[in-house]
Amino acid sequence: MAVYDLEEQEQLDEIKAWWKQYRSLVLLAVVAAAVTVGSIQGWRYYQNKQAFEAGGLYIQMQSAVDSGDPKKAQDIAAMLVDRYPRTGYAGLAALTGAKAAYESGDTAAAKTRLQWVADNGKDAEMRDIARLRLAAVLLDEKSYDAALTLLAAPHADTLSALYADLKADVLVAQGKSEEARGAYQLALDKSAARSAYRALIQVKLDALGEPK
Repeated sequence: MAVYDLEEQEQLDEIKAWWKQYRSLVLLAVVAAAVTVGSIQGWRYYQNKQAFEAGGLYIQMQSAVDSGDPKKAQDIAAMLVDRYPRTGYAGLAALTGAKAAYESGDTAAAKTRLQWVADNGKDAEMRDIARLRLAAVLLDEKSYDAALTLLAAPHADTLSALYADLKADVLVAQGKSEEARGAYQLALDKSAARSAYRALIQVKLDALGEPK
């Protein structure tokens, strides 16, 4: 028993010596770990709070759209983008706000919202959709080169038919029928076999007449 007590005392003395030498580092590590855990939990709470608040605003914006109040819809969309830019709702709101702006004749606001999504959208497909819609607005404004630049950007394959179709529309507007023919054909190749959209592309392709 005495030997055991002696060994135990030696171990305690070693622990005390180690603690005296390294206690500052240990305490620092503990504090750092606590801060890290607290920061992670705080960040998660912040993200959840942001998403909840953004979701509430998005519902309000949709209600404004449904009730035919484009100005209110645009105002809420602007609020969502300004206050909650990192949430998925911001991109959706900007797209919806752009549509409301365009339909009310405010193309400048529509382009601003679409450009924001193209630059800051939460996911790649959302950014692709924004570029596609922005190109359509530019086509209406006869800004053909700018529209073609947007349509030349890499995009999801699921949107290839839409991109090719709109590119062909721009080329037709520029009087480039032969190039448009190739773009319409690509749109046909990328579209679903029995979709109504495919039939529309075929009509536009047929309208170009026979190749020269």
